[in-house]
Amino acid sequence: MHRCAKDVRYRSIRPGVEVGVTWVGIAVTVLAALFVCGHAAGAMHRAFAAGAYLSLALESVLLGVILFLIYGSFVHQFSRKGYFARLRRHQPPRLTDVWERLENSAPPATILVPSYKEEARVVRAALLSAALQHYPNRHVVLLIDDPPFPTTDDDRHKLAEARALPGRIMELLAPARRRFAAALADAESRLSGRPVRGRREAATLALLYEDAASWFDHQAKEYPVADRADALFVQSTFRDRARYLRTRANACKQRARSDGGLPNASLLRGYREVASVFDVEVTSFERKRYENLPHAPNKAMNLNSYIAVAGTRVREVRRDGKLLLDADPHGENIPDPRYFVTLDADSLLAPDYVLRLIDVMEDPRAERIGVIQTPYSAFPSSSGLLEHVAGATTDIQHIIHQGFTAHDATYWVGANAVLRTAALRDIAVVAEERGFPVICYIQERTVIEDTESSIDLLLRDWTLVNFPERLSYSATPPDFGSLVIQRRRWANGGLLIVPKLVSHVFRQLRDSTRAKGRLALETFLRLHYLVSLAAANIGLLLVLSLPSPDGFITMWLPLSAAPYYLLYGRDLLQAGYGLRDPFRVYALNLLLVPVHIGGVFKSIEQMWTGKQIPFHRTPKVLDRTAPPLRYAIAELALLLVMVAGGLVHLVQGRWLNAAFAFLNGGFLLYGIVVLMGLSDIRLAVRASETLRTLRRRSPDGAVDADAA
Repeated sequence: MHRCAKDVRYRSIRPGVEVGVTWVGIAVTVLAALFVCGHAAGAMHRAFAAGAYLSLALESVLLGVILFLIYGSFVHQFSRKGYFARLRRHQPPRLTDVWERLENSAPPATILVPSYKEEARVVRAALLSAALQHYPNRHVVLLIDDPPFPTTDDDRHKLAEARALPGRIMELLAPARRRFAAALADAESRLSGRPVRGRREAATLALLYEDAASWFDHQAKEYPVADRADALFVQSTFRDRARYLRTRANACKQRARSDGGLPNASLLRGYREVASVFDVEVTSFERKRYENLPHAPNKAMNLNSYIAVAGTRVREVRRDGKLLLDADPHGENIPDPRYFVTLDADSLLAPDYVLRLIDVMEDPRAERIGVIQTPYSAFPSSSGLLEHVAGATTDIQHIIHQGFTAHDATYWVGANAVLRTAALRDIAVVAEERGFPVICYIQERTVIEDTESSIDLLLRDWTLVNFPERLSYSATPPDFGSLVIQRRRWANGGLLIVPKLVSHVFRQLRDSTRAKGRLALETFLRLHYLVSLAAANIGLLLVLSLPSPDGFITMWLPLSAAPYYLLYGRDLLQAGYGLRDPFRVYALNLLLVPVHIGGVFKSIEQMWTGKQIPFHRTPKVLDRTAPPLRYAIAELALLLVMVAGGLVHLVQGRWLNAAFAFLNGGFLLYGIVVLMGLSDIRLAVRASETLRTLRRRSPDGAVDADAA
């Protein structure tokens, strides 16, 4: 199958060279860090000797922040080294070989697509991406999470569209499904147990492959392309599949021209492959219609609701005027798959995603793998600059997560994954909601449910793996308002999960078979992932806000950060980004400091109050999302802090400190004006005024600021 140009395995980059380059970066970072610590220790000793305890306290705080930032640099570089080391060893089998292994023994897989008030075109692409997977035993379910009784015309329209989508996709596939199923049935009766003319049969099979390819060509021509995501979808799901089918047709033609043609087993395998392309059932499920299923407003409970009824027979009943879903031995059968595949409604899968990943899971040596995934990449060639730059950070995170697997530190990243049903049932807990028992397979305690569930799996001796290719893509927020919602959610919850990680580490320490060196590196990576957004952003704010004692900042400090930024930029260039993009990413990271701190404060609020923080979904609409006014104000306040700090350092003659403050101020100003846009500040002001109006009109004044 075709691969996006971002995937370095399909470019001319040499992974072995990149491993060596990374080792050089690690060595330089170690050397610079030693000089930074030595310089800081000398300054702190002088402050202590002089009785300057305030300076000593400030230097201690600043050194702690600097060491954590260096810690992050090591995490990035060790992950990068692990990624390229895995890439050097990775030799994916041919797709035809994988198909041959699984065509008759493919375990059932149910692909779940959770959706909440999504645009129909977005959901349709995700459903088609799932329905047309190159996997023979699949079932696709759209998990509609819209309120079942909408109160606005827009919500009613979206719900009606969502409910109609599975049927429309089945109608689209039905003619081809019937035709190729009939061809398979005819071939099975014709080829079973009797000699045939292999050359003629090979030519007939080639025509069948050509017909299937023509169907995909037609869909590619007819599909409306509104943006870059649609273009990638058409390329990956339709054009690449047509190319693959024509390759198979040409192989059959070559065998038809040879002396022997194709043996019966190969012919039947080909007929089954073509028929399976369209042999899929697409349905929907709405948990909120049923009073006895969980209604908690988050993706985790949407998934849990369906997983809980899988493998049972159910029927709808009414009691006291309410609709319930009850177990019934004569009711509708809900398939019980060996694997669940999750796919966010704004995401796409390469056609061979499920086949390749389940092939890994079916290896007897992989029986304890609970989750396998390919961390999602950003859609290529984003339409807006902010989306482009935010997508660059996503593509770097793909490398980091792939590197985590090299060190047994994988986290589940929730836009897509293949989940072993047995593993989910092993970590399930029973809770209660509105008086009804509910089964939680995926934890909903935090808004980063996939991260917490990763630790739950580890505590039950399951492992997680990232497949070292780019086989999935997900939408990047196109404007600052929706980016605030996404990144604030990502920053909320990591601190709450740290105690579970500590439990895992102590449990592993008691395991005499576990290599302690690998455990130390795993802990090194996992802990940073959970606390980095809190520590790094608050630390940066402290560095910018606190007065720096004379002589504390040294040139060794930027040198300690240089390998991180140089390797980061190198990876962006290798993924197809431009020379200016690393600087834009730096500006975006500064722009997101208040957003990340806002998410961290939500975690602290939940720890303090014990009250669960509401889950806010990232909007996936064409219209702009207004950022909360408090974040627009926070950006301007942060800029003021940087400029004021730079002026103070300048007046006091601390040139290096002043340069650092002014440089960051310049990057942040670029982020505010170019990436966020002054129009978003005006939009935030108007949205705030609208919110105040709604609160005045509301009887109890209760209006959700984020929702509004």
